[in-house]
Amino acid sequence: MSNRLFQGVIHQMKDAIDRVIGVIDENGVIIACSELARIGEHKRDIREELSYTGEALLFDGFTYRPIGTATRIESIVFVEGEDKLADRLSSVLAVSLANIKNLYDEKYDKCSFIKNIILDNILPSDIYMKSKELRFNSDELRVIYLVKFNGKTDMMPYEMMQSMFPDKNKDYVINVGETDIVLVHELKSNYSIKEIEKLAVTVSETLSSEFYCRVSIGISTVVDNIKDLAKAYKEAQIAIEVGKVFDMEKNIVSYENLGIGRLIYQLPTTLCEIFLQEVFKKGSLESLDRETLMTVQCFFENNLNVSETSRKLFVHRNTLVYRLEKIRKITGLDLREFEHAITFKVALMVKKYLTSKPAKY
Repeated sequence: MSNRLFQGVIHQMKDAIDRVIGVIDENGVIIACSELARIGEHKRDIREELSYTGEALLFDGFTYRPIGTATRIESIVFVEGEDKLADRLSSVLAVSLANIKNLYDEKYDKCSFIKNIILDNILPSDIYMKSKELRFNSDELRVIYLVKFNGKTDMMPYEMMQSMFPDKNKDYVINVGETDIVLVHELKSNYSIKEIEKLAVTVSETLSSEFYCRVSIGISTVVDNIKDLAKAYKEAQIAIEVGKVFDMEKNIVSYENLGIGRLIYQLPTTLCEIFLQEVFKKGSLESLDRETLMTVQCFFENNLNVSETSRKLFVHRNTLVYRLEKIRKITGLDLREFEHAITFKVALMVKKYLTSKPAKY
């Protein structure tokens, strides 16, 4: 990655510096240069001649200056010419590239650090020590977005997300799988849930319109301590999984909005099966046809209001009452009564969960 980093800087500087400039790696190979044809050339003689004293080396029409520490030369910058201007330019170039590399390395280390936290690959006692070492503020408000890419893509998912959140100190893009990308987003103290969800919508729409990618996004709760990022990551995972079961039409699901679905999803399937057997007579739930189930769904969406539901379904009020009475005779549950309606609603969700998930013990 340093090669691309250095070449990007050299490319931007070449018009301002009317001389050949470049970088040689620790093996003596040119890895970046304003003259692209020279990339890959070997300069081992320069590497062997140059010792880290901070002084420039004048050789064969070029000025060379090391980047690194007193014990190790990591790379060497060179500028065409052996005059005072070449000496000053090499000094400026060395300082600039060294600082840019340090910033990049720090950013990369922070991403690795966060990745180890969310994947539980670091001991809790080491988290605070490492955060101080990296000058990472551990007590900021943060939320995790898990972006799951569906289907094949022309670009790598990580590169797409990086292009949307480039080099930001408060946003960290982390690759946790071939199609799974985590975005750790820092929030202001006056954040709102709408803002959090709006960012997810923006990510989804951008990936769809610019990269033609379909994604599912799980949103965690907000955490105020870095050690809780592992919990937040699990919440984002659960949001996507539960969303597949109970909100199949949605591609963005927030953990906070899962409601009772979150509880059902974590129950053993054996308990769910027992619940259905106790609530319904054998086969009674399966005997309800599609039209009846759609009627029930509309009835729930309209808060058990018979008049409003009949209006939405374009049926006479008596027709709806007849359907509800039919359900009562089959299942023993009168959906016009709140407790019976709740039981039926939960039963439908449990049934959907059992259909979507294998046995869990």
